[in-house]
Amino acid sequence: MREKIRQAIPNITEEACDKFVAYYELLIDWNTRMNLTAITEPMDVAKKHFADSLAALPLLQSGAKVVDVGTGAGFPGIPLLILRPDLKMTLVDSLQKRITFLETVLKTLELPAECVHARAEDFGRLPAYRGQFDFAVSRAVANLSVLLELTVPLLKVGGKSICYKGDAADELNAARGALHLLHASAETVSVEADYGARSLIVCTKNAPTPNLYPRKAGMPAKKPL
Repeated sequence: MREKIRQAIPNITEEACDKFVAYYELLIDWNTRMNLTAITEPMDVAKKHFADSLAALPLLQSGAKVVDVGTGAGFPGIPLLILRPDLKMTLVDSLQKRITFLETVLKTLELPAECVHARAEDFGRLPAYRGQFDFAVSRAVANLSVLLELTVPLLKVGGKSICYKGDAADELNAARGALHLLHASAETVSVEADYGARSLIVCTKNAPTPNLYPRKAGMPAKKPL
């Protein structure tokens, strides 16, 4: 696995490589007992989970407050944190079993992050978190209109929601209404990958989010903006 990680993430330090190897071992072990990922082959994990998660790295300023919404098995938050332990990372997921896994990974890798068990809609209404983050990241969670409603309320004005996507043109076009209602704007950043089309949709919060959003749990997905 070590060699696969070095191939997927050129110029990685030995310390970071060690952490990715330990992360992979925990992922595969826990995946036998709970559904964390369908991708398990070493090279696939190195490319499609680890390296893919790092696409947003150049956009994140030093010491930024980052929230990973719907983090699942820790993607993209934990790979970002492995290479950038300066980030103030919060990992949010709706399933307690996954939170337990994430806490185990963070303890094993000796990485600092907060793990929160919550539905994203509920999390976005908590005063301790609403409007508090410089960046939100999300990967393989929902379509863009839904993601914007879940992530933009968490950002400071001027903050950015970074949504990991494949070919994003159609989703971006369909999300124009959501961008307007949430007072945000968006641009697409292409990502080089040899396993299919990849891109980041980077959405900037331009004004405070109306109090209506996010709507109650289930509504963003049922009736996207």
